[in-house]
Amino acid sequence: MIKRLLVFLSTLGLLDSIYLSWIKLSNQEALCSGIGSCDVVNGSEYSSIVGIPIAIFGAAAYITLLVALLGEQKNNFLKENGPLIVFGVSLFGFLYSLYLTYVELFVIYAICPYCVLSAIVMTVIFVLSWIRLRQHWSLD
Repeated sequence: MIKRLLVFLSTLGLLDSIYLSWIKLSNQEALCSGIGSCDVVNGSEYSSIVGIPIAIFGAAAYITLLVALLGEQKNNFLKENGPLIVFGVSLFGFLYSLYLTYVELFVIYAICPYCVLSAIVMTVIFVLSWIRLRQHWSLD
């Protein structure tokens, strides 16, 4: 049950990150429907690292989570280490999401609903992966 939820949330996060990457790379306006300031956040100096949009790094994280989760049934290394990989990736994603949320609230004074969605998704993934990792270790 937890694994299915993790796959669903990782897919949702991936779709969100792909959308944010697309609007950044194509210089499109985000569809925020008057909720938040997506374009302010997406146009800020914090929206990329060495010219690469943050959302692309997010998409890579969500892809890594999906590969680890879906590969556990087919690969012995992932069967044994998948829960730890998912926990590690989600821990980093959670901590970086905290930093980005701080930047939104206290540095650029703008909120992007898509960024908030990604932060919430990564937070839930982190909590579920911690629970799953504890279950995995207690079974060994």
